[in-house]
Amino acid sequence: MAPIAVGDIIPDGTVAYFNEQDQLQQASIHSLAAGKKVILFGVPGAFTPTCSVKHVPGFIEKAAELKSKGIADILLISVNDPFVMKAWAKTYPDNKDVKFLADGSASYTHALGLELDLSEKGLGTRSKRFALVVDDLKVKAANIEAGGEFTVSSADDVLKAL
Repeated sequence: MAPIAVGDIIPDGTVAYFNEQDQLQQASIHSLAAGKKVILFGVPGAFTPTCSVKHVPGFIEKAAELKSKGIADILLISVNDPFVMKAWAKTYPDNKDVKFLADGSASYTHALGLELDLSEKGLGTRSKRFALVVDDLKVKAANIEAGGEFTVSSADDVLKAL
């Protein structure tokens, strides 16, 4: 399947997360993104070095600036279970704006066409690193990394696209 691209409508799919009351929730991507401008960014894995030290902190640190440019929500998706995503989110105590979403079986990642086979590293199917700007379900910017790179999908790169 071809990867998601500018002009496409994002596919719907179900993700899981823990809400503020620590209750496990399931939600459709369309329910989280319809009628507003959001950033959907994906990372290969929770607790991995580039994801944890650079990618996620950048969106947390730049959240106010992103919101000042019209972004309503910042949605992080990773091929991990919701319990891992909850534990990972807790490592960012100052985070108020990035919602950690679990795509446990990589079904949504496959729907986006952004799966990455990391079996040779013992990680199985994961997500490519990416950042999408989505306005009422339509992709306005698609910054998709090659392999395990981190050159086009940072919060600063998204700010340039807004």
